[in-house]
Amino acid sequence: MEAENGEGQVQVHLKTKQEQYGVPDVPYSIDATVATTELNTFVNTLLEQTSTDDSHRTVEFDFLVFDEYLRGRLCDHLREKAISFEDAIEIEYVERFPAPEPQDCLLHDDWVSAVKTCGKWVLTGCYDNTINIWTIKGKHVLTIPGHSMPIKAVSWVSLDGERGKFISCSQDQTAMLWEWMVETNSVECVSVCKGHERGIDCVDVSPTKDKFATGSWDTMLKIWSAEINEAAAEGSTKKAKLETGSTRTPIMTLQGHRECISAVQWMDKDTLLTSSWDHTMKVWDLNMEGIKTEISTNKSIFDASYSNLNHLIVTASADKNIRLYDPRTNHGSVVRNTYLGHQQWVETIMWSTTEEYLFVSGSYDNQNKLWDCRSPKAPLYDLIGHGDKVLDIDWSNPKYIVSGGSDNTVRVYKSRKAFAADSKMETGK
Repeated sequence: MEAENGEGQVQVHLKTKQEQYGVPDVPYSIDATVATTELNTFVNTLLEQTSTDDSHRTVEFDFLVFDEYLRGRLCDHLREKAISFEDAIEIEYVERFPAPEPQDCLLHDDWVSAVKTCGKWVLTGCYDNTINIWTIKGKHVLTIPGHSMPIKAVSWVSLDGERGKFISCSQDQTAMLWEWMVETNSVECVSVCKGHERGIDCVDVSPTKDKFATGSWDTMLKIWSAEINEAAAEGSTKKAKLETGSTRTPIMTLQGHRECISAVQWMDKDTLLTSSWDHTMKVWDLNMEGIKTEISTNKSIFDASYSNLNHLIVTASADKNIRLYDPRTNHGSVVRNTYLGHQQWVETIMWSTTEEYLFVSGSYDNQNKLWDCRSPKAPLYDLIGHGDKVLDIDWSNPKYIVSGGSDNTVRVYKSRKAFAADSKMETGK
């Protein structure tokens, strides 16, 4: 490669963990001004030369230089990292994650503020106080009334070919536990969970599926039983149950936040993460019934997501930026990375459950973005389609990213990557 702009040459070693794309491990001398496009051409040329037959297809790669994706010229990247051009530079290349494809648009009657997938089913919550069940292909299955104010969070507890169990949380200060019979498409409210004094903003189900946690504008974190048989023991008829449900009170109430709890997530069966408008995240130990760790930030946090694959937390906030934290560090407020790309406040965020570096975000700028945590300067892809604010995003099923917005729609994006987990995920098909 010819040198331009007097930048000269750089010696590089090309490495990959994907053995099928390995090239000879020798130093290559390349132009310091190269960017991803030229490096892609170079690696594909090497692969073509080393291929034993004519089977090589052009592969799109991304390039990691000192643990960060190359997003401009190599020379600029090295300068920013204060790396000498005299050193031999190791460049790791990985096959680029394919762009998710827009699929169906699920039309609702009001803002969609809550969305959660499980297998081929999509659960949504609306500002018209209803819950809805859809297929991932866009077929509307059921509208469920019951709450008296907008729904702010939904979550599946369990789902198989015969029955589904799920929770809805509302500004009416209640959470409702529902049972859905798939074959007859009938639903009943098993329990109305009462105890919060203001609207409930977030919910998550424990890994053991027997409990769930809610966070509210009353600043309280509450733990509830997710078992159905508690209510069934009262022997009420199905009709009476649908009309009233039994009232359920929390197993545990945890106090510590000063403002609204905006996100709650089980990190394991005894540990919970919460984020709040009070500029903090807290890690709770249920055995201690108290706070194990506190992470202080200087912004209100609207959403937070913890990854069981890499044990890191990403947060969404009003200043348009996404931040990465490591809850294991002793320095509770140290930001590992900041991700720039949204134009307005970031409302919703979630790690992939199968790809350790990837997460998605949704914003008031009407856009979803797919990120790799090693690429802080730019997202991998913009997932466009919403005509108004994005209010919730979900990637529970690795094959589909789904998001709800104040344009009254749910947007579905299909991941084109083949997942080994597919067969396990496809419940009820």
